[in-house]
Amino acid sequence: MKKILLAEDDADFAGVLKQYLELYQFEITWAENGEEALAIFQTESFDICVFDVMMPKMDGFTLAEKIIKINPDVPFVFLTARKLKEDKIIGLKLGADDYIVKPFEADELVLRLNNILKRSKQNHFPKIDDELQIGTYLFDTKRLCLKNNSITQQLTEKEASLIHFFYTHKNQMVKREQILKTIWGNDDFFSGRSMDVYISKIRKYFKDDSRISIESVRNIGLEFKITD
Repeated sequence: MKKILLAEDDADFAGVLKQYLELYQFEITWAENGEEALAIFQTESFDICVFDVMMPKMDGFTLAEKIIKINPDVPFVFLTARKLKEDKIIGLKLGADDYIVKPFEADELVLRLNNILKRSKQNHFPKIDDELQIGTYLFDTKRLCLKNNSITQQLTEKEASLIHFFYTHKNQMVKREQILKTIWGNDDFFSGRSMDVYISKIRKYFKDDSRISIESVRNIGLEFKITD
């Protein structure tokens, strides 16, 4: 059974959602506020987290930031009654795997959770070589880190998977849809915005080597360029 940490301050809604998800063989641990959810996460492991945005004591965004520091690879989803574009952007920047606006169909939530869990499993890229030389950087695929001289950048699994994908397609123009379907599992709008956030991070990671760049081909794709 896949374990879900559910943080939701509406007890009635949480109770109904918990019962429904349990019908689909999920094991649910419910917390009624962000502080309680954080305390639980520090003592247990979970396959995925589902957080309401507006909660007492600690909101969902703050909770996600703290969760990421503990385990940057656990997928998480935001539930909210707010439809503000600014909220969605905050969620994307935090690295959320989905952002679901209430009210929603429970069947749809189950499908989304299963798709995220499937993508999370697929994101473990094949480790043909433990270390790959990319310009002046050494990409350690086993320890998920990027080294340049004395500086080491720790990577999340999704960042490492994306860098590995770029490396295996270096100096080639790759369509956005191909990247999204390979790393995110689909090419919908939310995944596309999430990918843009990750691309910005990876550009910064490689900023100290001018021979490395990620160039956008408008409305078509991206090219990971390494020049001699």
